[in-house]
Amino acid sequence: MGGVDKGVGRRGCMFKRNDFFPEESFKSWGPAVVLSYVISGISALLSVFCYTEFAVEIPVAGGSFAYLRVELGDFVAFLAAGNILLEYVIGAAAVARSWTSYFATLCNKNPDDFRIVVHDMNPDYGHLDPLAVLALIIIATLAVFSTKGSSIFNKIATVVHLFVIAFIIIVGLMNVNPANYTPFAPFGVRGVFKASAVLFFAYLGFDAVSTMAEETKNPGRDIPIGLVGSMVIITMIYCLLAVTLCLMQNYKTIDIDAPFSVAFSAVGWGWAKYIVALGALKGMTTVLLVTIVGASRYLTHIARTHMMPPWFAHVDEKTGTPMNATISMVTATSVIALFTNLRILSNILSISTLSIFMLVSVGLLVRRYYSSGVTTRGNQVKLIVYLVLILGASCGMSCYRANSDGWIGWVITVPLWLLGTGGLWLGVPQAKQPNFWGVPLVPWLPSLSVAINIFLLGSMDKDSYIRFGIWTGFILIYYVLFGLHASYDTAKVVTQEGDKLWNKAEDGVKGEELNVKN
Repeated sequence: MGGVDKGVGRRGCMFKRNDFFPEESFKSWGPAVVLSYVISGISALLSVFCYTEFAVEIPVAGGSFAYLRVELGDFVAFLAAGNILLEYVIGAAAVARSWTSYFATLCNKNPDDFRIVVHDMNPDYGHLDPLAVLALIIIATLAVFSTKGSSIFNKIATVVHLFVIAFIIIVGLMNVNPANYTPFAPFGVRGVFKASAVLFFAYLGFDAVSTMAEETKNPGRDIPIGLVGSMVIITMIYCLLAVTLCLMQNYKTIDIDAPFSVAFSAVGWGWAKYIVALGALKGMTTVLLVTIVGASRYLTHIARTHMMPPWFAHVDEKTGTPMNATISMVTATSVIALFTNLRILSNILSISTLSIFMLVSVGLLVRRYYSSGVTTRGNQVKLIVYLVLILGASCGMSCYRANSDGWIGWVITVPLWLLGTGGLWLGVPQAKQPNFWGVPLVPWLPSLSVAINIFLLGSMDKDSYIRFGIWTGFILIYYVLFGLHASYDTAKVVTQEGDKLWNKAEDGVKGEELNVKN
């Protein structure tokens, strides 16, 4: 992939993320989970298209935070920033707890043998995992003090991980029992979509890759190939793994802690579970390394805008790494990993991820159809009306599906979505065209991305929304009391030349030109 190779080799790319979970989905929703992976993959692919145009046209560090700041303003960008940081913290915590489970399998132990069970606490928080915390600390130390060492480890782990995936699929399919695929969808269509929502966080990673557009030699070619190509590959791998596991072992007996290792034991290949467990550990270690580096990178970028205290943006002179940001993110992740059950983590993470992807898709529509000084007042009003129709219809579909199996709601919401998207297509001229690479079939693909992401959000449980609401309320309070004033004060001291360069971001310029000091 040309210029992308260097960045990807350093930080990892999407199909090196944890291809071994969320395992609970296999047991909770049966063999039809393969359809859930397809639905999640399609939704993620639509989001990838939007990310790709942003990454190519606005090749700056900061990912979705930077894109939304340009198109939707500081407030929406800060909400996205809070959720991005939540993604990294919860994602790493979930992987760290899963790391303990596979380590236990490698040692022929039960995962709870390495955890401290506090019987008087809620079981969702009472299985303390000190091993997960230890793994995070060790990997963070590697990320901070040895950039070269972490790069070499990344490359070796990738090769091992891909070998283990191939081993699972090939050897697993040699030990299938077709009877295990019956019933195929024990929980019906609703179960398939619910699994899709929970599984969505397994597709994280391309946001981190998109932040490397600034470092690529030919972003117009390399970024689309890297992002879209890896999304297609990872979806195929997930589906093959899901099919293999459910054919090897009945979904009712799948072990939710280390399903692939236990599945090989169940079919009489006990020795193979050690290969699988070791490969999973290598893969998860890579994920933790990439996540820690990515999290500190994001926090550093946000802190440079002064929406977070500038203390987080400090780069250590000796190591050349953002020490303060890394320590802070690892500390928060360790607290979550110590206490919280994997199921809770995956649900909150999926809500956060789907919300951000929805906002990025909306941002893409705004980018194409609005440009200051170009879009007339009448077209601005029509743009707002059509966006409200798209969002309202999508929310209606999501709520109706969550509460009813009927068809009347679809008769109302689908035409409204078509009206909003079609009205935007026919009634509002595009204010700008991409210079290098653009999403095809605008506004249909971004609008469909908005609809699917919001639709999947309707499949999440109430308790997860309460937890997500608490976090959102916290970041809103922080923004009103601190972030808003800090970013405003910073904006006042930006030079006139810097203002002009930042405004050029809407037209797509190289990141070096936008590197304005705050």
